[in-house]
Amino acid sequence: MRPGPLGPSGQSGAARTTSRKGPGVHDQFDVTLEDADLLGEVELTTNLIIAASEADEHLTTEEIDRILGVHPLRH
Repeated sequence: MRPGPLGPSGQSGAARTTSRKGPGVHDQFDVTLEDADLLGEVELTTNLIIAASEADEHLTTEEIDRILGVHPLRH
């Protein structure tokens, strides 16, 4: 995982947390994510979830590959 840009405290974006609950209170769900690889994986997963929820049947391997942008090897 690549670290994100440094924030005002000098911590990387991936580790930086800010709390809206007040000083000294850590909110484990209030995290700034600045990781392009992670965001890409979230987008792919989201696309799969949407396609699966709209499908009447299970997605085929070929449909999943198409959604993920996977191209089969040609022999």
